Amino acid sequence: MDVNPASEASEKEYVAPPVVRAEHAEGSFTRLIEQQTAKVPSHVFLFASLCSMAVSLGLELGGRDRPARFVGQWAAPLLVMGVYNKLVKTLGPR
Repeated sequence: MDVNPASEASEKEYVAPPVVRAEHAEGSFTRLIEQQTAKVPSHVFLFASLCSMAVSLGLELGGRDRPARFVGQWAAPLLVMGVYNKLVKTLGPR
């Protein structure tokens, strides 16, 4: 029987497989980073990204093209950090 995790009729709950191979296990430093990252609310990264876009727009309108592009490039990495933060909170350490 196929199980569609998106359907409400599916009663199976997803359980993450354990890490079997030692080279795929994460070190203590990675766990420490994930524990600290999980403490930061996810909306902080979204807000920081929107602020960088607004500052970039302000600099662009003020005629400072190079700083505007520099600050504008911060938006994507901040959003990626927010996605990583959400994944750490959702999936947790394995």
